[in-house]
Amino acid sequence: MSPKKILVTGADGFIGSHLTEALVRQGHDVRAFVYYNSFNSWGWLDQSEPEIKRSLDVFSGDIRDPHGVREAVKGREVVLHLAALIAIPFSYHSPAAYVETNVTGTLNLLQAARDLGVSRMIQTSTSEVYGTARFVPITEAHPLSGQSPYSATKIGADQMAEAFWRSFATPVATLRPFNTFGPRQSARAVIPTIITQLLSGMRKIRLGAVHPTRDFNYVADTVAAFVAAMTAPGIEGEVINAASNFEISIGDTARTIAKVIGCDLEIETDEARLRPEASEVERLWGDNAKAARLLGWAPAYGGGEGFERAMAETVAWFRDPANLGRYKADRYNI
Repeated sequence: MSPKKILVTGADGFIGSHLTEALVRQGHDVRAFVYYNSFNSWGWLDQSEPEIKRSLDVFSGDIRDPHGVREAVKGREVVLHLAALIAIPFSYHSPAAYVETNVTGTLNLLQAARDLGVSRMIQTSTSEVYGTARFVPITEAHPLSGQSPYSATKIGADQMAEAFWRSFATPVATLRPFNTFGPRQSARAVIPTIITQLLSGMRKIRLGAVHPTRDFNYVADTVAAFVAAMTAPGIEGEVINAASNFEISIGDTARTIAKVIGCDLEIETDEARLRPEASEVERLWGDNAKAARLLGWAPAYGGGEGFERAMAETVAWFRDPANLGRYKADRYNI
């Protein structure tokens, strides 16, 4: 792949930092859009190797501000849009923040990409937009269902991307990763919640519902899907699942983690972690045939064996005291 001038929004976050590092290693000119803060923190990029940080063009801003977004897009060929508010429980009591960040923020980027002649924009979606599976594996034709304010705003953002493609031929495609996990993930997600409790010495861990199923992607596979989507021909206007095509319950996920760590566990239901009944997504299992066909992508960590291998790599990262110390295992992070 020839070097490209790329903007990554949400570059300071979990997936965004891994993606930014991968693009720099591949020789691309990367502008990393990070959320402005008075500490001059670049989020997880602060932990990147010195040579990566020296190679980055870091832009501190706010995706909700159209003027800053336009400045960030100037001179970029490709835009990978990952900036978003994603925690579902937080969306229950602060839904307006999700509309402003996820919908308006995406609109700002689409308008800038259209006006400034970007050659490819990738909108980041989520498997949560499908709601509880009505059929499995879930294809891109599955109906959309906003079962939380978070998922509703991601549906809105995805639909805005489609509207710009249909209305203005803005060269945007939507990548829809299923549940990504790995090093650096926030404790608001279930896998870091389990790992940090167990590595902190707890053997009776607190979780919400354990019967729902998920389709987990290791972060390296999600990054590979974004890289493939940057240059795959003819995908404008398309929605593409990035799924492992492997289904596992939250309870079995916890038992897999305990096996990798080498400990026993007991699961205690924490009422505060339960979602409202009609809001809980009961089942996710994604079809990845379209990604294979259009992107030439398949998960390197697929199936039960791949899931356990990826979990071992994730646990190894959390075992580092410097990493584990960033998490508050005794508190519920919404």
